[in-house]
Amino acid sequence: MQLATINGATLRYEVLGNKGPLMALSPGGRREMGNVRGLAEKMASAGYRVLIHDRRNCGESELAFDGSQPEYEIWADDLAALLRHLFAAPAIIGGGSSGARLAMLFALKYTCGVKALLLWRVTGGAFAAQRLTEQYYDQYIRAAQQGGMPAVAATEHFAQRILDNPRNRQLLYAVDPQDFIAVMEKWRSAFIASADFPVIGATERELNLINVPTCIIPGNDKTHSHVTGDAAHRMIRGSELHDLWPGDLDIDLFPSDDWAAKEDKQAAIFIDFLKRKGLNA
Repeated sequence: MQLATINGATLRYEVLGNKGPLMALSPGGRREMGNVRGLAEKMASAGYRVLIHDRRNCGESELAFDGSQPEYEIWADDLAALLRHLFAAPAIIGGGSSGARLAMLFALKYTCGVKALLLWRVTGGAFAAQRLTEQYYDQYIRAAQQGGMPAVAATEHFAQRILDNPRNRQLLYAVDPQDFIAVMEKWRSAFIASADFPVIGATERELNLINVPTCIIPGNDKTHSHVTGDAAHRMIRGSELHDLWPGDLDIDLFPSDDWAAKEDKQAAIFIDFLKRKGLNA
């Protein structure tokens, strides 16, 4: 395990591969970096150096709550700082679901730091926004209101963060419950405001500003629909759309383990795309 203190939080990271073009991949939700390891290993085997990391409040990285900007923008800032800490930019940036939001925000905030985008399971729409505000924010606001930080620590996500990194208990209990609630409410407000955007986290104008080679693989459920993937494709000029799972299932969320069943094909699509864009190993 490798650690780096980035923007005030200690993050766990790993680099797969020791030569070739630099790439950073991020998983969806608040999942730990192991969720994207399989794809990262395949890209590293194709000749890329691939950075994966546990974002703050995820995996074994430290807990840190900053309400100055939306959560996924903080993640983008952390990734930019981690890349500067480890390597010289620019890099290929990729991610699925919340990792795709991170990647798009990275491209908008750090235009000179990105060579290409690899996006999958892009999130959008009112259903996704409502469902994910409960998952990411509302349940923790209620816990803090009802039982303070001990109640937050007892939730499934934060209990696992403490188990994975015992220092997180001290960090969590040091937070004033009202400050925690205020941060969660700010993050929630920014997130729910995206309900009417083409994709959560980016307006049509912002998507139009992305000007790097972009490969999009749409999701296949009500949270990551083909409608959202198609919208991102239309609005990111020159992007390519590749479909692994034709049609949307009438389910809230397609299991990530089932999605991984086509990881070989996903990697092949990305490798071919990057080769055609002159970004091959």
